[in-house]
Amino acid sequence: MTQQNDPVEALKALGSKCQHLRNEIAKVVIGQDAVIEQLLWALLARGHALLVGVPGLAKTLMVSTLSKALHLSYKRIQFTPDLMPTDITGSEVIQDDPVTRQRVFKFMQGPIFTNMLLADEINRTPPKTQAALLEAMQERKVTIGGVDHALPNPFFVLATQNPIEQEGTYPLPEAQLDRFLVYVRVEYPSEEEETEIMTRSGQKAPDIQPVLDGADLEALQDLTRQVTVAPAVTDLARRVVRMSRPNTADAAPFAAKLIQWGAGPRAGAGLLAAARARAALAGRFHVSPKDIEAVAGPVLRHRVIPSYIAQGDGIDSDKIVAQLVAAAKQATPAAAS
Repeated sequence: MTQQNDPVEALKALGSKCQHLRNEIAKVVIGQDAVIEQLLWALLARGHALLVGVPGLAKTLMVSTLSKALHLSYKRIQFTPDLMPTDITGSEVIQDDPVTRQRVFKFMQGPIFTNMLLADEINRTPPKTQAALLEAMQERKVTIGGVDHALPNPFFVLATQNPIEQEGTYPLPEAQLDRFLVYVRVEYPSEEEETEIMTRSGQKAPDIQPVLDGADLEALQDLTRQVTVAPAVTDLARRVVRMSRPNTADAAPFAAKLIQWGAGPRAGAGLLAAARARAALAGRFHVSPKDIEAVAGPVLRHRVIPSYIAQGDGIDSDKIVAQLVAAAKQATPAAAS
C-alpha cells in the first residue's frame, strides 16, 4: 500500500482494504461482524483486545484467520496453571562457544516474539505468569537478565477468556485489564448463521489470501492517527470518563451508588483512539459523538467496576456505561448534537 497525499483518497483505500479483509475472514468465520469490527478498531489504534465468550464461538479461529489475512507472524499460547513466565518471554540458556570453548549465556526467544499473539484462556494461568505480558503489552519489549529485547512491530495481544467456568481460573487484575483497549463480548450466532455453521461443518476450510502485510498495517495506523477530533468531542469523552469516578467533583449523580471504581486516564485516550479507528473505517476524517457512543461499551466495560448494589440489582457495566454516555451528552450540548 503506497502513501496517499490526499487524505480522502487514503481513507477510501483504507476502507477498501479493510472490506477485503472482512471478506477473507468471512470465508471461514460465519457472522460475528461486530466482533471483527471491534478487532479492527484495536488493530488500527495499535491496541490489544480481550475476547470473552462461551466455548465454541470461534474466538480462536477468528484470531488465527485474521493473522493469515494480515500476513503477520502468529503464535498461540494455551494458558494453563503450570505455565511459567519464561514459557512466554523466553529465557537465557548456557551454551558452549564453538570458538573459545567458553560457556556463554544466550537468549532464546519465547512465543511472545511475534506480530500477533493469541493468549488463549488467559485467566487459566496464575498472576505471576499473567504479569509476564504486562511489560510487553505496554512497552513493546521484554526485559530478561537486565537486558531489553524489543518486540516486532506491529505487535498485538489478542486474548480469549471463558466467562462461565470460575473453578481453577485466576481473574485478571484491573491493572492488566486496563492494558486491553477493548473488551469484546462474543455472542451466540443468529439462527441463520448457526444453520450455515452446521452446514459447513466437516467441509474443507477455504484458503485465506493475505490482504495486508506489516508495512501496510503500519501505514493504515498512521493514517488513523491523523483523524481529527473536535474539542467538543474530546470534551464528551473526557466527561464520560470523569463522571465514572465516584466520590469526585465530576462524578455522575448515580456513580456513588452504582460504581465501585471508575475509569482511569488510559480510558479517555482509549476512547479517542478507538473512535478514530471507527471513523476511519467509515471513511470519515473526523470523529463524531456517535463514534464515542459506539466505542464506549467495548472501551469502558472492563474499566468501570459495578458496585455490590448494582450487581444485586442486575446492573452490569454495559448499562452503567450507557448511563454515563447519556449523562455526558446532556452535560456537553455541543457534542450531543
